Formats: sequence, C-alpha cells, structure tokens
Amino acid sequence: MSMPMRPPSPSTPAAPVAGNAVAIKNFAFSPATLKVKAGTTVTWTNQDTDAHTVTSAGSGGPLHSAALATHATYRYTFTKPGTYHYLCTIHPFMTATVEVT
Repeated sequence: MSMPMRPPSPSTPAAPVAGNAVAIKNFAFSPATLKVKAGTTVTWTNQDTDAHTVTSAGSGGPLHSAALATHATYRYTFTKPGTYHYLCTIHPFMTATVEVT
C-alpha cells in the first residue's frame, strides 16, 4: 500500500537563505547574504567574545549599532526594497549584505 503524495507545506522556507536572524561568530556575519521581504525586522546577535558593530557601508545607510558585547543583539526593520551592505567598524574585513524585496 503506497502513501498518498502530499503537496509541500506552504511554510517551507524559500532558498537560498531567508529568515530574519544573523549570527556574528568567528569574526563573520552568518549568513553573509540574507534575503528578506520589506517590513522584516532582522536581529543580529554577537556570539563572539570580542565586540562587533553592525554599520552600513558607505555614508547615509540605516544601520548604526553600538559596539555589541557578547550575546548582545541589534535589530533593524527594513522598510524599503534594496541591497544593504554592512560591516563591523571594529573589524572592517567583516562584511555582509541584506537584500530586501
């Protein structure tokens, strides 16, 4: 007796990386590229022992966190579609992107 095929659940997340959380660990933002819909609040959580910031690359960007201690979080709600590049001002080699549709 075969089982009937079920359609995929509508709550299945879309690929590649969707969601609303970014981990800061091992001196990197994970994921490096996060795709969200406009109106989504993204939360960054520092999992390193060193302090990090979430700061828009270039002038005039919306992301400006204070230095985040271990386990500290920063939240920002993206209201406009676009590509938002950001970095850690303490460790400028740490870069990432949020793509808002």
